Amino acid sequence: MTMDRQPDRATLSLRVVDAIQSIPAERWDALAETAPGGEEQPKPANPFLSHAFLSALEDSTCVGERAGWIPQHLVLEDSEGAILAIAPAYLKSHSQGEYVFDYGWADAFQRAGGRYYPKLQLSVPFTPATGPRLLVGHGEEAGLRRHALVQGLEAYCDQTGVSSAHATFLTEADLTVMESSEWLHRTDQQFHFFNRGYDSYEDFLEQLASRKRKNLRKERASAIENGIEIEWLTGSDLTERAWDAFYEFYMDTGSRKWGRPYLNRRFFSLISERMADRILLVMARRQGRYIAGALNFIGAETLYGRNWGCIEDHPFLHFEVCYHQAIDFAIEHKLAVVEAGAQGQHKIARGYEPVTTHSAHHIRHPGLRAAVSDYLEAERMEVDEIGAILGGHTPFRKGD
Repeated sequence: MTMDRQPDRATLSLRVVDAIQSIPAERWDALAETAPGGEEQPKPANPFLSHAFLSALEDSTCVGERAGWIPQHLVLEDSEGAILAIAPAYLKSHSQGEYVFDYGWADAFQRAGGRYYPKLQLSVPFTPATGPRLLVGHGEEAGLRRHALVQGLEAYCDQTGVSSAHATFLTEADLTVMESSEWLHRTDQQFHFFNRGYDSYEDFLEQLASRKRKNLRKERASAIENGIEIEWLTGSDLTERAWDAFYEFYMDTGSRKWGRPYLNRRFFSLISERMADRILLVMARRQGRYIAGALNFIGAETLYGRNWGCIEDHPFLHFEVCYHQAIDFAIEHKLAVVEAGAQGQHKIARGYEPVTTHSAHHIRHPGLRAAVSDYLEAERMEVDEIGAILGGHTPFRKGD
């Protein structure tokens, strides 16, 4: 698909591709890189923006027409066909797997006689992690390319008749350009661990109030009672046997909590083939058998916690495998942040702090746009207030 409305400069053009394999991996990853690097084939600082991760979603059919996530990647090119920028996007027939919930908007619009779906989604499917949504590379032209992509996204909505475009878990640079184009701004809350130069987990504990410190030591000791052992698997240690075990955990948790796991078994094999050095499986073993595990992805500065599951219930094991072990890994590998996924105020007691996340929304219908705008204004105030309250309940020593 070629866009009728083109960017302001006549030398640029926009087109839509329906498969990531249509774009060379090297070019995709170079544009997704968030800081200039000297590697011939740079790896994006955010692993979820890599060609390897997103192509695994498509090749495994976790995204596609049957899943209700149809790839519609917007590509900005110069007059010679060189790819200058990309906006990874998906045409959606539902609002599942996004973690920024607009079900109420859809229901209200449809009850008023409107048609909310399909809509356009700029996100990493099933992944509530902040990262670039406008892949523009570096240099003086980056700002122009962002604006051109936003124009293209708006043109896509106009030409196809979709109700709206939604860009979730945005960086500041992407949010700024979307707000300048009058997209609506939405906020939410997550909980992240910040590695303030700790040499060890004990060094981190020393920053906590005495009672909180004792509670976490006791919690961690209790989690590995009954002969439970914890393993870190990455790179060549990620065997198909380990993935079989983790997939069993994932399906059990997904079926009970959400009713529909989004990822299939083939996806895990593909990411293991394509990006094993950027994956950390934290696995719990008892009596020679894996009983629980958590999937993490390793970025340049951040460890991203994603999925958890178990086939045996043990006190505090979830906290150990998902949160404490992630902190251990981040400290040992000098990573600055652990993003532990969506929601979960229980993370605060484990040393994670409230962080505001951002999204932007382009809504074509004036009435729906006005109603959503009013709602978001009140919601942003509420998110700010809750964040301030939660920030006062972290386990750190007061005054530090």
